[in-house]
Amino acid sequence: MKEGTLVTYNVLESMRVNDIKNIVFSSSSVVYGETKTMPTPEDYGPCLPISLYGASKLAGEGLITAFCHNFNMKCWLFRFANIVGGRQTHGILFDFIGKLKKNPKELEVLGNGRQKKSYLLVDDCIDGIIFTVNNSNEQVNVYNLGCDDNIEVSGIAKTLLEEMDLKDTKIRYTGGNRGWSGDVPGMLLDVRKINKLGWRARHNSREAICQAIKRLLAPS
Repeated sequence: MKEGTLVTYNVLESMRVNDIKNIVFSSSSVVYGETKTMPTPEDYGPCLPISLYGASKLAGEGLITAFCHNFNMKCWLFRFANIVGGRQTHGILFDFIGKLKKNPKELEVLGNGRQKKSYLLVDDCIDGIIFTVNNSNEQVNVYNLGCDDNIEVSGIAKTLLEEMDLKDTKIRYTGGNRGWSGDVPGMLLDVRKINKLGWRARHNSREAICQAIKRLLAPS
């Protein structure tokens, strides 16, 4: 709440006081919760997030749209896929690499490995944001930002082991269809709206993962 919803409110209030009219907001695919429709379009509803992070993002979206309508502001709300790249400080690749550096003989994977999600390279994410802001002009602009495929966690683990040349490492799954409480087992965004606008990710999920691994493993 303090790092998400309250910060978003404070930014909006500062915008109102200082007559700032435009805001770009990094939301997330987790606002949809466990959807019955995949790929999931922007107009899917109701949005029922199952994590506090997702709830905070959805609350942020609500605050922003309310301020836009009441104080003549304009917003771009981007619901991201899982963003990957170099210099990450958390996330699946960061965690996996940290575990393997401590124990290259075994990789613990939370869940059953069949969680399947979409990943977007940070380069594509930035490019998509800039393109969309420059090419859409509604008062409230909501866009899914991702690629049109997804990949299983088990596939990510195997790809990482290959890149690290760890041929004898055992993968140990903790079991269950979620990695943690609030984890969504499957996610694939419907990106037809942003594609129609004229933008498409240059990398699919597997390519994004491979690029991110190379950057994370590169000497600093």
